[in-house]
Amino acid sequence: MAELKVGDMAPDFTGKTQTSETLSLSQLKGSKTVLYFYPKDNTSGCTLEAKSLRDGKEGLAERGYRIVGVSPDSEKSHQNFCSKHDLNFTLLADTDRSICEAFGVWVEKSMYGRKYMGVARKTFLLDEEGRITHIFDKVKTADHYNQIINELDKK
Repeated sequence: MAELKVGDMAPDFTGKTQTSETLSLSQLKGSKTVLYFYPKDNTSGCTLEAKSLRDGKEGLAERGYRIVGVSPDSEKSHQNFCSKHDLNFTLLADTDRSICEAFGVWVEKSMYGRKYMGVARKTFLLDEEGRITHIFDKVKTADHYNQIINELDKK
């Protein structure tokens, strides 16, 4: 699949939330969405990123955005992550990695010389129609909310 870029329509997807509800791209249409992909619940960088978005949720909502996080973790793992860190937004369990693959974030990574497959941390901003308006390849985990706001304020 070709790499997604600004102006592309987001790939269609369906997943289970941390509350076992089904959520699909079609259900997100009509409101703008911060769709962010992260490697793993309860790891340091992923926790910092989630807390930044949690703390900025109101500011994003004022601009019409809802937040949806996606990782290969299970619904139960997402429930624990949300509970432990008071996360106030939706997390999707992409246990078969189909959403990650559709968005091109399931990639080969390398750590200490060892190669493995994993999730590339990436955020897509979607408009009301599901079109990609911004892509963040270099996510500042501890300050991701401000990174998004600063980019939106450039318009």
